[in-house]
Amino acid sequence: MPFNDIALVTGARGGIGRALVARLRARGLRVAAVGRDAALLAELPADAHIAADCTTPEGAAAAFAACRAQLGAAPSHLAHAVGSTLIAPLHRTRAEAAREVLRVNLESSLWTLQAWIAALEGAPGAAVLASSVVARIGVANHEAIAAAKGGVEALVRSAAATYAGQGLRINAVAPGMTDTPMTAGMLKLPAMREGAGKQYPLGGVQTADEVAAVMDWLLAPEAARLTGQVIAVDGGFTTVRPLVK
Repeated sequence: MPFNDIALVTGARGGIGRALVARLRARGLRVAAVGRDAALLAELPADAHIAADCTTPEGAAAAFAACRAQLGAAPSHLAHAVGSTLIAPLHRTRAEAAREVLRVNLESSLWTLQAWIAALEGAPGAAVLASSVVARIGVANHEAIAAAKGGVEALVRSAAATYAGQGLRINAVAPGMTDTPMTAGMLKLPAMREGAGKQYPLGGVQTADEVAAVMDWLLAPEAARLTGQVIAVDGGFTTVRPLVK
């Protein structure tokens, strides 16, 4: 059974989600954009606009039901771009803040992936989820978000193994510092942006579209032999130590 031409993107109003919606539509896919705020979502160029909270199993299932109702079928392509961050050492991390970062990042990934698999009813498909460099290398003061994103990576590998026989490909990207509305406060001053860029061997802070490009490729036929992978989009941060001159 071939893939259909429908993609569902969660977190579609975020920097990476918005860039990915544009890329998917540019190559001919019909895109269902999912977010929590219907009014804000409506201004995003997409083929369907779905207000849903994917951090609950009911909300995730409702998103796919709405996609089927508006576009005629469950999406063969899924991009889960919901996320948040928390920068605080563990001894200063409040329980409610830790629970929230786990809910938004890990639980939303679990329930969205579960709902997508159920909606496909045995059909093949490709999914890409969002991890982070902090799940792949120790970064100070990121314990809660590192735990959440580490769980996302484990989820990707296990689900990829379980559903490979169905023809599902499930991968993830692990971005480094990316210029999005979520990081605007950390990059608002030139000195802050310069300091952040110096951490990366390739230099500078990457754009949301650079991350979206890799997510788009993982959903495309060109990546047909990839599943269970986490690709670091991080300018070499997790793997390269440049020559110091």
